[in-house]
Amino acid sequence: MVNRILVTGGAGFIGSAVIRHLLGDTPHEVANLDKLSYAGNLESVALVEDSSRYRFYQVDIYNGPALDAVFDEFQPTAVMHLAAESHVDRSIDGPSVFIQTNIVGTYTLLEAARRYWNALVPEAKTAFRFHHISTDEVYGDLEGTDDLFTETTAYAPSSPYSASKACSDHLARAWQRTYGLPTLVTNCSNNYGPYHFPEKLIPHVILNALAGKPLPVYGDGSQIRDWLYVEDHARALVEVVTRGQVGETYNIGGHNEKRNLEVVETICELLDELVPMSVDRQQAGSYKGLITFVKDRPGHDLRYAIDASKIQRELGWVPQETFESGIRKTVQWYLDNREWWKRVLSGEYQLGRLGA
Repeated sequence: MVNRILVTGGAGFIGSAVIRHLLGDTPHEVANLDKLSYAGNLESVALVEDSSRYRFYQVDIYNGPALDAVFDEFQPTAVMHLAAESHVDRSIDGPSVFIQTNIVGTYTLLEAARRYWNALVPEAKTAFRFHHISTDEVYGDLEGTDDLFTETTAYAPSSPYSASKACSDHLARAWQRTYGLPTLVTNCSNNYGPYHFPEKLIPHVILNALAGKPLPVYGDGSQIRDWLYVEDHARALVEVVTRGQVGETYNIGGHNEKRNLEVVETICELLDELVPMSVDRQQAGSYKGLITFVKDRPGHDLRYAIDASKIQRELGWVPQETFESGIRKTVQWYLDNREWWKRVLSGEYQLGRLGA
């Protein structure tokens, strides 16, 4: 069956990976709905944007009438909702936009989807899916070294970002319980890979290292995260939206727990191998000499770890990349695609936008 899938936030990091996978590896039609905020970059879908199965709408999920028009024109069989503000540090400095986008925006999108869904003929109504994509940060952090987040772990968000995502998760489930809208929810661990916006840890470290700048590490770098290669995540999301059970939650993890300091050191070792620092630069040519410990951020969770056994058991999904293979691919991608990230750092990627 060929689906028509509306992807919100499709110019973002994970959303663009989903679109590249859908158009490159499946027969489905795709509509990319993105308001093109600072983290939205259409150059991340340039490889597939000429497909006859692709269209783009520059729309804010906060704009109900514009959403109605997109639903009416594209007639989706499924929605994959990835549009969100996602950077914890930004949420601490300015929580308002996180409340507006992640909570009010999700509410507005759910209502637009519900209006559209209610008008469908019975067969199409039964087939429709609304897939809400979220984060493991809604669970707070783990105390025990062997504990894992499961689909029934109680929510305990620590930051304005994770609190806003927790609220949007609850909204998606409530619209299914109250109105019957066929929703599914996924919660994922930390993503990494190609086309990652440079403010996040892994691309930030890669690009700072290449520029010979300090590599900031919060606290002592002992925070533990489960790392999920973004293309593995994209495959999992498409499995969920096409084969998952309505009303269910699926945790998606990479089975790769690493301390933040270990991640930074691994990147340094790969760069030492691939692009050795010249000996006339500091620290005798070792990128590890650029590591700088900085004051920890407020409310910083210590450990996240996902139990992804449900999605493996029910949908047969497992990650294809280990952290070692995925981080090597990621570092190499940034070395091979300097034009992409240089345009992001300079702001050139924002020039000539449709709504500018």
